[in-house]
Amino acid sequence: MSLVGFKAVNHPQQTFARGARDETDDRGTTLEHFIPWNASFDGFMLDVAAAIHNAKCERYFTRDDDGLLQPWAGEKIWRNPPYSNICSWIERAWREYASTRGIVMLLPANRVEQKWWQELVEPFRGRGVLTVEFLPGRMRFDRPGAVIGPKGDRPPFGHCLLIWKDSTCAHFSLRGEANNARMYCSRCGRVVGHSGLPVLKPRADQKQERETL
Repeated sequence: MSLVGFKAVNHPQQTFARGARDETDDRGTTLEHFIPWNASFDGFMLDVAAAIHNAKCERYFTRDDDGLLQPWAGEKIWRNPPYSNICSWIERAWREYASTRGIVMLLPANRVEQKWWQELVEPFRGRGVLTVEFLPGRMRFDRPGAVIGPKGDRPPFGHCLLIWKDSTCAHFSLRGEANNARMYCSRCGRVVGHSGLPVLKPRADQKQERETL
């Protein structure tokens, strides 16, 4: 079989030709999955990509709040972000993780060839700061007003958790330049992770601020 001329396209449950649709991005994590994850990570403090009807933490940001622009420092972050804009959420995680108490993000696991995975995940996973946990089976999601058809409501792809460790723990510390950081454990004095961090493009608001100076 030849792949000449083949062009990959996203499933409509991830993106839409003219942008995200509310019914596509509005897919809440079920309590069946969230409760054990919440316990495993000792309780999330802030849901930064939520809707009123599916927020998983007492404190949360909605689309109107725009969690990409809100402060995350000092929080243990949970995110099931809109799949129409994955790259922006991963970039924000890299910018903020060192000031948080950890970040956990639920993402589709079938797009590892795409630019956001190849540049922001693959070179860094399993090297100390970022770990990836591939989940078994296919998840169901909570969708408001959804009518479940005879074939069920599971997306045709698996999922994974991207986990940025809590670098504020007393026995962990990051040392080195931003693009060549090492994570040390004060309990044993050893380097427990080495993570060359991704080089991120300036945010649009930062660029605009520099141009007006």
